Amino acid sequence: MSSDARRVQDDVVVRIREAGKCYHMYDRPADRLKQALFRWRKTYFREFWAVRGVSLEVRRGEAVGIIGRNGSGKSTLLQMIAGTLAPTEGSVEVAGRVAALLELGSGFNPEFSGRDNVYLNGSILGLSRHEIDERFDAIASFADIGAFIDQPVKTYSSGMMVRLAFAVQVQLEPDLLIVDEALAVGDALFQKRCFQRLEQLRSQGVTLLFVSHDQESVRTLTSRALLLHEGRPRALGPSGEVVLEYRRILHEAELAWGAGQARRPASEKPARSAAPSASGPTRSDALSFGTLDAQVERVQVLDGAGEPASVFRPGDPVRVRIACVVNKDLVNLNIGLRIRNKQGVKMYSWGTLNQDISIWSGRAAGETFWDRSFKAGERVEVELAFDCTLGMDFYEVQASITHERDRFYRDQRMLHWLDEAAFFHVVVHQDEYFFGGVCDLRMVATVVSDVRSAVNASARS
Repeated sequence: MSSDARRVQDDVVVRIREAGKCYHMYDRPADRLKQALFRWRKTYFREFWAVRGVSLEVRRGEAVGIIGRNGSGKSTLLQMIAGTLAPTEGSVEVAGRVAALLELGSGFNPEFSGRDNVYLNGSILGLSRHEIDERFDAIASFADIGAFIDQPVKTYSSGMMVRLAFAVQVQLEPDLLIVDEALAVGDALFQKRCFQRLEQLRSQGVTLLFVSHDQESVRTLTSRALLLHEGRPRALGPSGEVVLEYRRILHEAELAWGAGQARRPASEKPARSAAPSASGPTRSDALSFGTLDAQVERVQVLDGAGEPASVFRPGDPVRVRIACVVNKDLVNLNIGLRIRNKQGVKMYSWGTLNQDISIWSGRAAGETFWDRSFKAGERVEVELAFDCTLGMDFYEVQASITHERDRFYRDQRMLHWLDEAAFFHVVVHQDEYFFGGVCDLRMVATVVSDVRSAVNASARS
């Protein structure tokens, strides 16, 4: 790998060309010695390509996610980018200073205090002691581990470790920041601060490579994503589309595991389906997946009178009607939806099973849907209704029908998932009713003490 900025265009921070990393696998320790002695005569190892055929360009200020199942090659690729591994083939070029959180506590000396490790990490990244002095208070404040900053790192919990590691890396103003699952061990407040800091760094031109199994974080924090599967690139493009492809892989693996089948080759694509939209034409395969034992046929957004509608105001009744066909005898079904805003943030998810859980717990009354049996060829239509409390934005409805082997979402099989099933807008008229944010909390202002009355009473006395 080269860090010479002249080898990379000014606006490109990372350039990867057909990069791959191969490891030699030996069945016996003696084979390693034989390979060293007789390498020209015979091969005593098997090749294992952890990563192969990856090409990617990341521009300055861009946030790119890298996703994939465990063992797909994500960490190997990041180590090549960070410079801790050399590619076996292809090239990896990086311009500028790299800060990486590749492994919890990596780069820390467990015998040193947190303070000492801050200075150690800073010096490794090329900062002088004076430069670290200037940043130390900000690092300690962000880590927020109190007096533990002067205790040996070996006494830290995993959460404290990642707090300090992340604080060091983001305060050193890198050109490229690599984060590999490190934020998963932090508490909710720390994660919130981390994401705010990442957004701030992006606005300052810092490039981000973000690896996480949290699909929502990848969707919202990154604009593009790379999906690795069995060491090879499977998809590269807008984060929402790549996350959907990742879910297809997980769905495929679940089916193979459930049926006791061997894993399919990496080049084989999972089965996809096409579902008709509300207006009639067939929807693109790229928007749906599932076993197709049942299918979502139509999704409509309706107003309080049951008429199709696409624009709502806070307080308006909204009905989402989902029509499905069952293709084989089934029981224990769940028909549901997710609502996302145009930034890809999930605003709400709900389904018939959610309502069934409320009935079983005694919080609601009615007949449960999960207990119903369906014959092949039957059609069912459900309506999920709510009063609009969403903020002003453009919203996407995603619809699904699943087989729920457990009553509490612990064993699910996807029959049909449909992205972009329907859309609607929420508008707010400022001269009638106005609030800020993503949802309406229906706040009420009440005067609990009148300062003016108290002042007037004091003056009279």
